[in-house]
Amino acid sequence: MKKIPKRTCIGCNQEKEKKELLRIVKNKEGTIFFDQTGKANGRGAYLCKNQDCLEKAMKTKRLEKIFETKIDSKLYDTLKEGLK
Repeated sequence: MKKIPKRTCIGCNQEKEKKELLRIVKNKEGTIFFDQTGKANGRGAYLCKNQDCLEKAMKTKRLEKIFETKIDSKLYDTLKEGLK
């Protein structure tokens, strides 16, 4: 039996299967983007595919803490579109 990779959502802190979550990546150049493939190189953070978890992550500034940098509002807009 193949092991299913699990990741923790930065919004609700629940552990879920990797394929159920959205991935946000910070690459070596410092660019932060929404990774649709789930395979881009760089530091990754995972988020449930619902609006509540995104709102919690924005409110607590979890992405800024994880990536240790200021997050542009355009990224949050992109994530909101990705949830629809």
